[in-house]
Amino acid sequence: MSTLANVNLADFYRDLHEHPELSRQEHRTAGKAAEALASLGYEVTTGVGGTGVVALLRNGDGPTVMLRADMDALPIEEQTGLSYTSKVPGVMHACGHDMHVACLVGAAGKLLADKDSWAGTLMLVCQPAEETTEGARAMVADGLFERFGKPDIVLGQHVCPLPAGMIGYGTGPVMAGTDSVRVTLHGRGGHGSRPETTVDPVLMAANVVVRLQGIVAREVPPAETAVVTVGKLHAGTKDNIIPETAELDINMRTYTRQTRDLVHAAIERIVRAEAAASGAPKDPEFDWHDSAPVLVSDPGGTTRTVEAFTGRFGADKVMVMPVVTGSEDIGIFGDAAGVPTVFWFWGGLEFDVVVKAIQEGGVEALPSNHSPVFAPLVEPTLSTGVDALHVAALTWLGRPS
Repeated sequence: MSTLANVNLADFYRDLHEHPELSRQEHRTAGKAAEALASLGYEVTTGVGGTGVVALLRNGDGPTVMLRADMDALPIEEQTGLSYTSKVPGVMHACGHDMHVACLVGAAGKLLADKDSWAGTLMLVCQPAEETTEGARAMVADGLFERFGKPDIVLGQHVCPLPAGMIGYGTGPVMAGTDSVRVTLHGRGGHGSRPETTVDPVLMAANVVVRLQGIVAREVPPAETAVVTVGKLHAGTKDNIIPETAELDINMRTYTRQTRDLVHAAIERIVRAEAAASGAPKDPEFDWHDSAPVLVSDPGGTTRTVEAFTGRFGADKVMVMPVVTGSEDIGIFGDAAGVPTVFWFWGGLEFDVVVKAIQEGGVEALPSNHSPVFAPLVEPTLSTGVDALHVAALTWLGRPS
């Protein structure tokens, strides 16, 4: 894997896809990435923030440019039918992070091959636990920038359901901030035949779910964007037993601090009010977790990087995207280092299929990230992702004296 030609890189990608690992368990993936980067001559350190990998290539005086790829997979049973489908039951690279790692390794090879054309330091970061929004914070807390130096810019990308070969971008807020909370509602259990002796947390939870839908519809200003989702509700063990507790897992997505605070407070207010109205014997409990800030792609940095993309791929292959309600924790790196973050998307689906879906108004039928049938085309997705990282890095690295 010295030159990492496309055929070898494609095999590397397929191997990662066959062996997905959940957040904070990315031992094999990290090992494969570290081995590939070390074989190229990068200074490689493993175990950063858990399973994170940092690879450095010092090439004289100049800026330090950080390229980041996330590594973790999702608890989803793959249904793609690919010849290289996941070999791990119930786990799948449904978000494309295997493609991200492969592209980072490919870009590492290209940047090494033309190192006479640039000066500075490359900092390549393979990050764990993006799906749980823990990985970036864990690497920063483990002294990422104290141990390996502070970058001048953080660059990252994400594969998505655009036509393969296309680059999508936004400036300013491009992905939502996310916060999750586990709510525990307390009731008083008893026999299902005597509900008058109980306080039913199932009914309490059902009312909370319905009432939460009013936050975005009736409290968030129409000009703002927010999402509130109850992704999990668990209560009880048998049909004729009223349980003691009910648990709800709630996720919120917002783009501004003001709206975030509004939605956060509204969730707690509604839950507390329903518990009080139901005569709950104990106050509800709130466990807020999995938080990531709004991802802001630095406007000036994005403009400069997109100009380079346009020169490389052509104006017809670069498009402006609407804001995305999904979330990313890459911005934590830029915030911690006090430097700009530039983030873009690139396509992984068959061009004609996407165009037809758009023309027929059926884009919701396209395989999307986190779907059990999401599978980027190996090519031209892989080469486009490699080239995008390569071009972006060269845009910010220095030039030889």
